[in-house]
Amino acid sequence: MTRGSCGPYGRGVTDFADWLVPTPHGDARVHVARPDGEPVGLMMLGHGAGGGITAHDLQLAAAVALGAGLVVALVEQPYRVAGRRAPAPPAQVDAAWRAIAEHLHAGDLAALPLIVGGRSFGGRVACRTSADVGAAGVLCLAFPTHPPGRPEKSRLPELTAVTVPTLVVQGDRDPFGVPDVSALPTNVTLVVVSGDHSLKKDAPAIREAIAAWLAAMVEQPTVN
Repeated sequence: MTRGSCGPYGRGVTDFADWLVPTPHGDARVHVARPDGEPVGLMMLGHGAGGGITAHDLQLAAAVALGAGLVVALVEQPYRVAGRRAPAPPAQVDAAWRAIAEHLHAGDLAALPLIVGGRSFGGRVACRTSADVGAAGVLCLAFPTHPPGRPEKSRLPELTAVTVPTLVVQGDRDPFGVPDVSALPTNVTLVVVSGDHSLKKDAPAIREAIAAWLAAMVEQPTVN
C-alpha cells in the first residue's frame, strides 16, 4: 500500500491509497481516495480498453465525486496490471470487476450506495455487471456505441439493459457513435458535450453534468 497525492484533480482528499485486490483472473490494482467528512457513497470507475486511470475524464469524474462526498476507487483491471494493453475477454473482466466490487463495498463502506462506471470499455463492464454488484447508479464516459465506422455492430443493448439511473456523457464528434436518445430507456440520461471520444475539450460541461446527476443520486451530508 502506498499513500500520497491523488493527482491534479484530487482536491479535498484526506487519504489516498492503492493496493492489489485478488480476482479470479489475477490481481487488480485499486486507487482509493476518501473525501473530507463522512462519505455519502462509493464510486468505482474503470479505465478504457488500452488506457489507464489517468485519463482526463476519469480524473475529472473522480474529483467531482470526491467533492460530492463520495469515496472514489479507480480500478486497474488485472490484464493492465500484468502489463498487457489488449483487453481480456468480457467474461474475465466482468468476473474481476465483480470481485473488486465485493472487496470494496464492505466494512465501513458496505451501507453506502455503490455507483459504478468508467470510460468507454470500462463503462461497458460497469453496465454488464451493474445488477450483479447491486449498483445504485452507472456513470458512462464516452460509451462506445459501436466500433468506428461499424454502426451495425451496436453495443447499445449493454446500456439499455441497465435498470438503475445511468448517466452517459458523450462527445458530439465521437467516432464510436452517440446513442440515439429515442432508443434509450427513461432511466438513462444522455448529455452530449463538445468533443470526441477522449472527452478532453469541454471540462466545465462534463463537470456540471456529473455534479448535477450525483446530487440527485446521493443524499448530501447535513450541515449543522
